[in-house]
Amino acid sequence: MSDCSERTEHVGAAVIGASSSGLYTACLLAEAGHPVTVYEAAKSLDPKPRTLIVTSKMRELLGQVGDESVVGQINKFELYANGRAATVGLEHADLIIDRSRLIRSLARLAKARGAQIRLDHRFKGLESNGRGLRLHLETGRNGTRTTHHKEAGALVGADGTFSSVARSAGWPEQPSIPLVQALVDLPGDFDCSTSKVWFVPEDTPYFYWLIPESSGRGALGVIGEDPRRTREGLERFLVKQGLEPLEFQAARIPRYQKWIPVRRAVERGSVYLVGDAAGQVKVSTVGGIVTGLRGAIGVAEAITRAGPSTELRDLRRELDRHLLIRRALHQFRESDYDRLLRMLNEPALRALCRTNRDDAGALLRRVLRGQPRLVALGLRCVLSDPGLIRLVGF
Repeated sequence: MSDCSERTEHVGAAVIGASSSGLYTACLLAEAGHPVTVYEAAKSLDPKPRTLIVTSKMRELLGQVGDESVVGQINKFELYANGRAATVGLEHADLIIDRSRLIRSLARLAKARGAQIRLDHRFKGLESNGRGLRLHLETGRNGTRTTHHKEAGALVGADGTFSSVARSAGWPEQPSIPLVQALVDLPGDFDCSTSKVWFVPEDTPYFYWLIPESSGRGALGVIGEDPRRTREGLERFLVKQGLEPLEFQAARIPRYQKWIPVRRAVERGSVYLVGDAAGQVKVSTVGGIVTGLRGAIGVAEAITRAGPSTELRDLRRELDRHLLIRRALHQFRESDYDRLLRMLNEPALRALCRTNRDDAGALLRRVLRGQPRLVALGLRCVLSDPGLIRLVGF
């Protein structure tokens, strides 16, 4: 049965989805004195745990709130390809975080700043009411549902890769790729300050990774193109590494192909997208936490200042640089990765050590300055991909 409530409540700005980017948007809006309510479909704020690795940029953005989600640190990467290895030390440690802890910490901060969080509210659609936006949200389960109507001047879609807000406001569905990882027991001699990365282009154009999340446990994962083949490849790789899966975690990640404009006007109202809903993922490594937080800063700027956001402009440039890197790496064969690791001389390794991966422009400049021979390797990839030629403006 269905019960429809016609009373309409005005909520200022509405954020759909208690994701990290959605909650951070609410934090920033509330801090600026803007009324904001977050609507989350789940009945409790208890997202599935997932181990992630982020750069120290997250700490710069969130401070202590971000630190509450940190479960470990990475001081070096070991890179493998075709039997060759290279080690990259980090001047500023990467952070191993638990996504569920991060979301709960951001929810506490949002509430402390005055944002409202409403659980068990599923977004069903929107329309213009002549003054702004009229939102339709549904609560209740097990056959009994109640429809609520909310008025908002601005709506922020932070509801993930397959965003209902994006679909309702007319954005096309974005492409996505599968991520699969397995929790494993680590060998007793494993260095828990080290993350390992394997490049195996015959399995995936991306890579395998092993992230330690505690002294005895880690996450071995892979990004691929096809869900079934990606899972099968991970299972084979686990056997090859002599590791037994304890449980599997999976997600669909947006595949950034070009910048998605984050605002659409619906008569006198504005709809925004942020985080995975906007495809704000650096496709070089398929990491979206820091870029989603930056997207939140940009959307909050756009709403509170009612104008263009410099943060969104800078984020677009950053994501496009990561796209350039990924398009080049997609052309790599095993022999190319072997050559790449052989060419990582001391100046190039020092550049990798000192430069944050969330600053792709600086990273490329410094690495190429340290090892100019990498230019030829990159140029061969550019010339083999007509789309990449257009991207770099040849």
